[in-house]
Amino acid sequence: MASLEGGLGALATASGLAAQLCGVLSLAQAGDHLLCSQNVYGGTITQLSVTIKRMGIETTFVPVDDLAAMRAAVRPNTRLLLCETIGNPSGTIADLHALASIAHDHGIPLLVDNTFASPYLCRPIEHGADLVVQSATKFLCGHGTTVGGVLVDSGRFDFGNGRFPLLSTESPGYHGKVFTETFGEYAFLMRARAEVLRDVGAQLAPMDAWLLLQGIETLPIRMERHVANARLVANYLRGHADVAWVAHPDFADAQQRELAARYLPRGAGAVFTFGLRGGRDAGRRFIDALELWSHLANVGDAKSLVIHPASTTHSQLSDDEMRNAGVAPESVRLSVGLEDIEDLIWDLNNGLRAVAAGATVSA
Repeated sequence: MASLEGGLGALATASGLAAQLCGVLSLAQAGDHLLCSQNVYGGTITQLSVTIKRMGIETTFVPVDDLAAMRAAVRPNTRLLLCETIGNPSGTIADLHALASIAHDHGIPLLVDNTFASPYLCRPIEHGADLVVQSATKFLCGHGTTVGGVLVDSGRFDFGNGRFPLLSTESPGYHGKVFTETFGEYAFLMRARAEVLRDVGAQLAPMDAWLLLQGIETLPIRMERHVANARLVANYLRGHADVAWVAHPDFADAQQRELAARYLPRGAGAVFTFGLRGGRDAGRRFIDALELWSHLANVGDAKSLVIHPASTTHSQLSDDEMRNAGVAPESVRLSVGLEDIEDLIWDLNNGLRAVAAGATVSA
């Protein structure tokens, strides 16, 4: 993974959130501050705003495309800026060069979650990122057979710049050594492995590592098919009368087309959202009518997956609360798999017929 992402080295963990936790705790402690895009996975928001907050580390969430607000939110005690290459579930693409510039101007590293893109579609380190995390459960595995995570260090960031005492002062947890002095460019990785991973206990099991290695072998072939199928599905949905909107950056008139072309020239992945006319009720009818698409919260599987957040994962929120989280009542998230495209569209058409039939009955 270090080679695929173009990094100095990598740390394998039991999950993507475990990889992120190791990254954060290697740099931050009670009294410190993190800056994070608000256009990220809900589990990331919860980890930072609840669990890590209980450790005395505060996080500010800012829209990833509001660069002025992002720059203004940096504090003297900020230790890390976090974002996702492709936001989950909104699909918002981060301007990696701009975010790296903001982070580096303040002497802090940029950590990028590259799960939705995988290193086949984007290598954030080439665009200024210092750290990269992956939920290996998704496209790297490719078959939904195991759970894992990876944390990659570019080896380019100077963690001895005075802003990271956990790395540049004596460590009581590792024989009083100073990581930056003892390990040089490997300082971050050594603390992440020898202290944080050791104490958190989130190691990747050997069998899971083997399964992930099997998946990575076919990553390029799978990603090409994922991207091709996703484009065809998005184009089909965009032309359907019962679809209100389709959020896919590969459309020529998409708001983020320029960023997609810059950072994702091979395609903007296989996970995107679209909106059904009819809101929550339409979403329920659509999901219930599908046969081939699996109703699961996972993404990046060889199988095509679908979920309607408003009636499942976000059903406890009001419409306004969902919109603030980047989820509209009519939103449906697709993770387009490797099946025959005609079969996928046939099944989606069945779901959309159910939406139309329900609307007719309601009228």
